[in-house]
Amino acid sequence: MDRAPRIGVTLWTDMPADVQERYLARVREAGGDAVPISGPSAIAASLDGLVLTGGIDVDPDVYGAERHTKVKEVDRARDDMELASLQTALDRDVPVLAICRGHQLLNVGFGGQLLQHIDSGEHRADFATPGYPSRWHDVRIEDGSRLAGALAGTQFEINSRHHQAVTAETLGKGLRPVAWSADHGRDLIEGMESTSHSWVVGVQWHPERPEEHKASYAPVMRRLFEAFVAQTRRVRA
Repeated sequence: MDRAPRIGVTLWTDMPADVQERYLARVREAGGDAVPISGPSAIAASLDGLVLTGGIDVDPDVYGAERHTKVKEVDRARDDMELASLQTALDRDVPVLAICRGHQLLNVGFGGQLLQHIDSGEHRADFATPGYPSRWHDVRIEDGSRLAGALAGTQFEINSRHHQAVTAETLGKGLRPVAWSADHGRDLIEGMESTSHSWVVGVQWHPERPEEHKASYAPVMRRLFEAFVAQTRRVRA
């Protein structure tokens, strides 16, 4: 029997155990063998794909910017580990799925910068409510994009748990924006794809979260993990 594709999933000490398990579980449910990684040497010839996960802010020093006063906890060791892992994956042209912080780090890896703080505060988790629930907003996805194909649609309501963002002005060279949300007259890039790799996709939201109170969310978002794992099988074949 053909083995399951081995998918590297970046994990770090700032991520609680239940948060780490969500990423691993979504990869397994999609048919992948989830391999936790915490160092660049783990991206080896035997790994068939890479998931860049959510978490703390990317250190602005990595992309040569002065630190905004609203930038939260950073960890340069995590930045360096994930950027090195990303570069190895890109060099090998294996599929990459980048989620929230991972989406932002993907942009930095392509030479971009970040909007370090969204002043409206409307994209952060609701920290005033017990359990810190997600905020929600609509996203529009470019028809014909890899992301639209994976999700089988172009309009969705998605969760939102971030205070930094990728914008048209900060977008890295070699990345194409394919999904957007509105923030007081300005578009934030919610999804992007590499123009020179077989399947490299970043999403600003959290498709791994079950969001139990919205019954339709998780089944739709599973499609993204299934499409990603399917791509790792095609590349390996």
